[in-house]
Formats: sequence, C-alpha cells, structure tokens
Amino acid sequence: MIMRMITNEIKIGNVTIGGNNPIAIQSMTNTKTQDVKATVAQIKELEKAGCEIIRCAVPSREAAFALAEIKKQIDLPLVADIHFDHRLAILAMENGADKIRINPGNIGSAEHVREVVDCAKERGIPIRVGVNSGSLEKDLLEKYGGVTAEGLTESALKEAAIIEDMGYDNLVISIKASDVLMCVKAHELIKDRTKHPLHVGITEAGTLKRGLIKSSAGLAMILGQGIGDTVRVSLTADPVEEIYAAKEILKTLGLKKGGIEVVSCPTCGRTEIDLISLAEKVNEAVKDYPLDLKIAVMGCVVNGPGEAKEADLGIAGTKGSGMIFKKGEIIKKCKEEELLPELLKELNELI
Repeated sequence: MIMRMITNEIKIGNVTIGGNNPIAIQSMTNTKTQDVKATVAQIKELEKAGCEIIRCAVPSREAAFALAEIKKQIDLPLVADIHFDHRLAILAMENGADKIRINPGNIGSAEHVREVVDCAKERGIPIRVGVNSGSLEKDLLEKYGGVTAEGLTESALKEAAIIEDMGYDNLVISIKASDVLMCVKAHELIKDRTKHPLHVGITEAGTLKRGLIKSSAGLAMILGQGIGDTVRVSLTADPVEEIYAAKEILKTLGLKKGGIEVVSCPTCGRTEIDLISLAEKVNEAVKDYPLDLKIAVMGCVVNGPGEAKEADLGIAGTKGSGMIFKKGEIIKKCKEEELLPELLKELNELI
C-alpha cells in the first residue's frame, strides 16, 4: 500500500485536493476557449470519462470573458491557464475561474504579480505555480549548466516564495519535464521542502502510444512514492485518452477505486479466437459500468478460467465456442459470437 504525503488542503471549486483527499484527475481542453459551445461540449465529454478538474487556455480577453458563460454550463472546477499577461489572470478570476495557473516569473513586474495575488486573495482563488523544463530562468540555467532537476526544484520554490511573501499561501505547485528521470528526481527533491499540494505529470510526453508509456513509467515512480495530489497525463491525442490513462494508472497503483478492471492474456499458439479484437470490444463496452470488479478475457478454455480465477467474471474462447466463468468456475457455455453479449448480460444483472 502506498503511503501518500500529507499536504495542505486546497479547495478548487467543488473539489478539494491535498490532505487525505483522493488524487484528482484533470485535463485541458484543446478547443478555442472563446468558442463556448465547443468548449462546453468537450468539457462534458471529459467529465463523463472521469475528469474532475478542467483547465482552459486564456490567451486573450475574448477567452477570459468566455469563462463566465462556460461556468454556467459545466459542473467541473475551471482552471484558467495564463501566460505573460497579468491582466488576463485578473479578468479570468473576475469571470469565474476557480483556479489560475501562472508562472510569476513570466507575468512581469512584482507590481503585476501583486495585482494578481490581491485579486486571488480577495476571491479565495488558488494559484498553481507552474514550472517546466522549457521555462527555467536564465540564471538557473547558468547555475546548473542547463536544465536539471535541481534547477526545476529551486525555480518552483522561488516562484512560490514570491507569492508567499505577498501574504498568500493558497498555492499548488507543479514541476514538469519531458525527461522522465529528471521529472521524477525533481519531485523527490521538492517533496520534503513544501507542504503545498503537487500537480504531477510528464509534460510533452508525446503521441498516444509513446506518451502513454512515458507517462506510465514516470507517474508510477512519482505516485509510487506517495507524491502527488492531482494528476494530468499529457498526450498529443484526444484529451479523453488522458482521462482513461490517468484512471488506469491510479487504479493500477491502488490509488483509485471504482470502475471495471479488464485483464486479458497475451496471445499464443493455443489461441483460436480473435482475442485482440474481443478484448478491445470488452474494454469499450464496460468502461462506463458503475461496478467495482475485475473481468478477465482469456483466449484459451484449457487454462483461461484457472489462470484468471481471481477475476469476478471472465470469458474464455476456443474456435466456435466459449464459456463464461465466475471466480474460476464455469457458469455457462455459449457460441463464440455470444461471448460478449452473454458477459454483458451477467454484468447487467449485477447493477
């Protein structure tokens, strides 16, 4: 069992992170934020998939003003992603943002940062201080001879201190890098030096397959040490894929419960059904079932039920026929093409 770090509790809209609260899953829309209809539609799709916090880019006044209308139509906490212009951060908060993401170092002068902090303080809005390997300050690049975990950590703590010194500690910190081992080390370095909740992820992880592998490897090492209060899996793909990936990573590590876990055997010479296709169909069919159990999809009736006897339900097939089993015990035999319908019938009886 993973023992999680205990950090400060931070309330983001109707979601609380830190403390003993569950790790919250988040993503970011890729629509134009000022296109309210498209943005709301994507947020609702992400919420259905399991997203708990959503972030939108705010690169313009139009995008900032759009937040007010978006907020009316969604239930998720809304985070405004701000770069460079402190006025957009203030405008976003005035239009209902539940949290803002900034890097104080690129907002401008201390006076501009104070204006943002004063606005957040007045409204009780948390600030996420975001630092990544592409935004490291010049002096730290020179100090450490390039981008390093030590530099990322120092930058994040320094940026957070700017806001703390202005009398505000309603903060979340994120330190991200596309280099997995550097990102892991940075989190190991910062975990004992702050009580602020940590937003974790591997930035710029890549396209779907590569990004899933990098994110899974990195997040397993970070989350496995009890580090992290909210997580985003960053993929060059449909944002819904980020949610499914985050859910599976958290469930695999025992950090999230609920939902059906599908296990399936690798194909081998004994396989006489289209196991790959069947497993994919099962995954898709059961992803939204409100059940907490394990399903096995096995390609061999000889070893299938025995190898997957810990599964609550399972199917195993051979050419032209197959079986449904519970906890390793066969309960029904059927034709090969009836395996999925019969499995779903059993599931529906459990709801």
